[in-house]
This record gives sequence, structure tokens and C-alpha cells, in this order.
Amino acid sequence: MKLPAALLPVRPIARLPSLAFLGLCLCAVALLVGCAGKPGAPAADSSRVEAFTESDEPEFRKRARIRLELAIGYYEQGQTSVALDELKQALAADPNYFEAFNLRGLIYMRLNDLGAAEDSFKRAVALNSRDANTQHNYGWLLCQQSRYSESFQFFSQALSSPLYGDRAKTFMAQGLCQARAGQTTEAEGSLSRSYELDAGNPITGYNLANLLFKRGDFTRAQFYIRRLNNSELANAESLWLGIKVERRLNNAEAQQQLAAQLKRRFPQSREIAFYERGAFND
Repeated sequence: MKLPAALLPVRPIARLPSLAFLGLCLCAVALLVGCAGKPGAPAADSSRVEAFTESDEPEFRKRARIRLELAIGYYEQGQTSVALDELKQALAADPNYFEAFNLRGLIYMRLNDLGAAEDSFKRAVALNSRDANTQHNYGWLLCQQSRYSESFQFFSQALSSPLYGDRAKTFMAQGLCQARAGQTTEAEGSLSRSYELDAGNPITGYNLANLLFKRGDFTRAQFYIRRLNNSELANAESLWLGIKVERRLNNAEAQQQLAAQLKRRFPQSREIAFYERGAFND
């Protein structure tokens, strides 16, 4: 599975780990990263950034933009070293190109160099303090370091932008971080808001159902997990959660149907082992 298609012509797309990994476990570096920014386009709030049209774009910015476009392409192909080399040339041409610093931060996140990633995001924020994509990315980085209060500030700033188009993604990231921080009530609110904006996102649906299940709201948990398990995005983790939900609601027939699907589709999964030994509390 992967994140929804990019809003931009060329944009880093994060590969998603399994839903079990997403069950409030935030070890993945690039789970919810935002875009690198459309080269040459105005930012969500461009009050500190000069925006150029194609006709008046100066030569230095054109050179930087072309290098950034190449860097994004290499990033998407997993060629991080080449992408970094292109970014060096982009920033040599235009040292104030905040989109280049944003992408550099994403690359260092992928390389698990969190210090270098933070430095890049700080530079991007200093150049454009209100770009929502950068705010989101910086917030997600801080969440990886368990710096929750700081991360929530950046998520809030991203969400405050009236022109920001990826609000569902940021509400989702905020909810996952709140859950990890033990703020389950707040997490449920953020994930519910994300679900309202993008009901088809399996990460949101799974984690919202999981939160509701853990606090004993089995009927509402059933609504979200059934919708996921009735889609092509169902996997062993979502089926297992569905089994536990139906068991708590004494729906033996639905539980058996899900168990049969789990056995047929994922015979080697750990969830099969859980089911066969009756480990419904694991």
C-alpha cells in the first residue's frame, strides 16, 4: 500500500508498512511525509517567499528548479545519494530555495539521519515560516523523536493554513502521535477528523478502530474495521482486529467468516497463530 497520489506533478510518495506496524507504532521514518513542494510555485503562504511565473523566473531560480525536479525524481526511485547531489547543485544556484531544504530533510529522514533532517527542516522553516508541507514534515520528524509537544505545534501550524490541501494526512499523523503520547481522547478526535476528510485511508480507519476497540466501544470499532475489511486493502492485521471486534459483540458467524478469510489469504501470518491458540488479548 502507499499514500494517496500526489497533489503535485512530482512528489515523494511514502511506502506504507503493514497495518500491524501502524497499530500506534511509529518507527517508520517516511510513513506520512509531505511533499517536497512544486518547484517554482507559490507556497501555501508565500509571505516570505518570492514567487515567480515562468515568464519572469530568473536564471538562477530556473537552474535550481530543474535540479530540484531531478532530485525529486531520484528520491522517488530510491536513489538518495544522487538526489542529494542534485540538491547540492540546486542550493548552490539558489541558497534560499526552501523547497530544496524540505526535500533534503525528507531524504535524511529516509537515511535515518535525524539530526541532518532537522537541520534541513529548520532551514526550510526559516526561509518560509508558513509552508504547511514543511510544517507537517518537521512535525512528523519530531514525533519520531518522541518530542510530542513540539510536533503538535507544527501540525497545528500546518492545519491553520487555509490553503493547505493535505489536511487529512496531517490530522492522521497528529492522531497517531497523540496516541503514542498517551493522549487517546485527542488521538480519537484527530483520527475522526482525518476520516471525515478521507474515509478511504486504511491507516486512519485501522487506527481509529483500534483505539475504539481498546476503550471498549466495540460497535463503533466494528463500523470502521468492517469498512476496511470489506475493501481490497484488508490484510492479516485488519482481519485479526475484525475477528476480535466481532467476538466481543458475540457475532459468531462474522467472526468465523473473517477467520476463514485470514486462514485462506494469510496462512503463514502471526495472526493465524494468535487465532489458533485463542490469544484474543494479544
